[in-house]
Amino acid sequence: MRVPLAIAHRAGNSLAALREAVEMGVDVVECDVRTGRDRLEVRHLKSAGPLPFLWDRWELAPASAPRLGLDEVLAARSHGTAIMLDLKGDARGDMAAAVAQQLLDLPGGEVLACGRQWGVVDRLAARGRSVRPVLSARNRVELARLRRRLGAPPPGAAPAHGVSVHRSLVEPRLVAELHRAVEVVMTWPVNDVGTLDAVLAAGVSGVISDEPDVLAELLARRGPAPPAVG
Repeated sequence: MRVPLAIAHRAGNSLAALREAVEMGVDVVECDVRTGRDRLEVRHLKSAGPLPFLWDRWELAPASAPRLGLDEVLAARSHGTAIMLDLKGDARGDMAAAVAQQLLDLPGGEVLACGRQWGVVDRLAARGRSVRPVLSARNRVELARLRRRLGAPPPGAAPAHGVSVHRSLVEPRLVAELHRAVEVVMTWPVNDVGTLDAVLAAGVSGVISDEPDVLAELLARRGPAPPAVG
């Protein structure tokens, strides 16, 4: 029986949330990585190009606001705590090279690299030491591509360590199929106990949640011994 990982969604996007997640005892802290003006930044908000703000669907922030750097997150990470970098784009490949450089001297702990743009994940896995690739799929079109990719990986690509599929796609037969191909099958968002019950019943081995109460519930059910990420 697989013991499910507790994964704190976007907790690495602020140093305060990172500390809280580590203190809670989660297995993995996830953060969003984007290419910034002069360094790699950790933020979910997207740039609006020349416009003076950052944005997401229901959120705006001034472009001049302080931005957290990936170097700061890696430095603040507790030794032995796994981190998952959600790579947000950069088709040119510059992001993979830049992230790999920052990981060169990273002491201990697991590093997972995930994203819906698998080429960036592949390039980082090829460059980074001990980087475990996780391929994400949000909808049925992406899921069909994921199945093809797992059945016939591109030449030279590292085997996927895990997959992350949207909650709307999760059902027991799919999860069993994916587990035959990868070590970890994660799902997001799992933000209430009813959803937690459903995805655990489906057999997932990684629960990605924004809600500390849901992660605490998973940790309480699982017992005191945390599973190994790898």
